[in-house]
Amino acid sequence: MRIAAAQLNQVVGDFRGNADRIIAAASEAVARGARVLLTPELSLTGYPPEDLLLRDAFHAGCERALASLCEATASLDLHLLVGHPRRRGGLRYNGASLLHRGRVIGEYNKHDLPNYDVFDEERYFEPDNRPLVFEVDGVRFGVLICEDFWYRYAPECAQAAGAQVILAMNASPFHMDKQHVRIDVARDNVARLGLPMLAANLVGGQDELVFDGLSFALDAHGELRAQAPAFREDLLVVQLSEGAAPGFAAGEIQPTPPLEEQVYSALVLGVRDYLGKNGFPGAIIGLSGGIDSALTLAIAVDALGAERVRTVMMPSPYTAEISLADAREMARRVGVRYDVIPISGCFDAFLATLADEFRGLPTDTTEENIQARIRGTLLMALSNKYGSIVLTTGNKSEMAVGYCTLYGDMAGGFAVIKDIAKTMVYRLVRWRNAQGDIVPERIITRPPSAELKPDQTDQDSLPPYEVLDAIMKMYMEDDRSVEEIAAAGHPREAIERVVRLIRISEYKRRQAPVGIRVTHRAFGRDWRYPITSKFRD
Repeated sequence: MRIAAAQLNQVVGDFRGNADRIIAAASEAVARGARVLLTPELSLTGYPPEDLLLRDAFHAGCERALASLCEATASLDLHLLVGHPRRRGGLRYNGASLLHRGRVIGEYNKHDLPNYDVFDEERYFEPDNRPLVFEVDGVRFGVLICEDFWYRYAPECAQAAGAQVILAMNASPFHMDKQHVRIDVARDNVARLGLPMLAANLVGGQDELVFDGLSFALDAHGELRAQAPAFREDLLVVQLSEGAAPGFAAGEIQPTPPLEEQVYSALVLGVRDYLGKNGFPGAIIGLSGGIDSALTLAIAVDALGAERVRTVMMPSPYTAEISLADAREMARRVGVRYDVIPISGCFDAFLATLADEFRGLPTDTTEENIQARIRGTLLMALSNKYGSIVLTTGNKSEMAVGYCTLYGDMAGGFAVIKDIAKTMVYRLVRWRNAQGDIVPERIITRPPSAELKPDQTDQDSLPPYEVLDAIMKMYMEDDRSVEEIAAAGHPREAIERVVRLIRISEYKRRQAPVGIRVTHRAFGRDWRYPITSKFRD
């Protein structure tokens, strides 16, 4: 017998479009001989719907979509598992319905509700502990929803109810090397029971989250038997042997990409879906001749195509000629529109307007920030006029320590590399150049600089990025204390400096545009620190 997992790119709230993709997958599954089709978690609504789940109209729309899906698949001899929110007796559940021949013949509600990192399902759903086991051609299938297989209770309940094969509906967001974690957890909690498992994972971008797909099948010993590709839609069909202990025959295993390719692909998909699903015609990028804007441009072109990307170079009195040359060359290599709008006149006008206020006061970061804010204003004006979204170019290292300007380089609609540490920026650019040489070498090798005052480099204000990024990871991503970081061998002065900057920059990050999450801890929905706080560690 063949069973299938549909790896779908769904859109939150797009009931018709989501249903159409499920119907298309169901038709293809039947054409390829599958008797059972598994779709991702909340596949009918998209994931995560967040506070849309608090609206009665949202649930009513979902119920209508489920009825239409039943009607559209009634002619198919297929057992179809569809994820959707369910309401019963005033309570909400993260649920699934089993459809066959136009009828709902089984229902399941998620037991384990994640409430950590980017998840807050306890805000919306109630847990349930009733298993769903159904039989097709003599094989008994047990249903789980995502977090259920990260613990032992739900798989054990399914087995106790007679399940011989586990079907897991997933909306598991990407972070670096997440697939290894998923498979290890499935081995621990499902394969230890002697049960094979097929998992269907969501794919696509949803605001700051990216879902990487990589739907997979494990045999009863936890060995990988089949795996769908990363970062694109797919229908994974696996052959299930019959008998007292069903198992999966060996199928095609698409490789899990190496780390740099994972991250770059996640950023490309995140940009493509954010613009595509929200209807933006294109993107505008302020190009500086530096490595951050070069990486952002490369990602945008790979996501959207050169014809939908525009770049603007906005030189100030402190912009080096080589920055102009490198920005122009980068734009030429990727084939995008490139314009130069000097800001010297605007800068002079600001200084003249503020001359009386500033008389007798030394020049400082105020004048630097004015330049950044002029650039932000110009980019947003172009965005307003043409409808394209401004992609900001700040990286995670800068966002962590506040090395960025409110309403300046932070001005924009989507922060592409917001969760990419500076050291990873270099790794990604090197990886992308290995696929096709598009970033000029001098952009990679020049010392990074904001070019807001004469002879400026980032290291005038910050520790070396190798040091900064290591401290940031331990403190911000891994919740390590100052003492623990010092014990790991990092300079005490640098630790205290970086930690202080992270703490006092929280007010800036609250005003930053949404950006793509690729680590297990990003500044955004899984970083919720107070701005006003006297706590020190």
